[in-house]
Amino acid sequence: MANDIRVCDKCKHMTMKSIVPKLQKLVPDAEIRVGCKSYCGPCARYAFIFINGRYIKAVTEDEAIQKVLPYIKKKLK
Repeated sequence: MANDIRVCDKCKHMTMKSIVPKLQKLVPDAEIRVGCKSYCGPCARYAFIFINGRYIKAVTEDEAIQKVLPYIKKKLK
């Protein structure tokens, strides 16, 4: 089952040039979608990543990546 990751290109606390490659490296099988998530209140105050149905917010982009780790679906062998 692939991971569904979404990030907002309007987020003031992350840059797409850095967050997308970091997520691709962390979760190569993920479908990463970039675009507005209509989550403007928290988006204006925090970095956030929507992963597999959950909104994860953090003060920084790197902290947000660390917080999503428990929600990454592992590939079964």
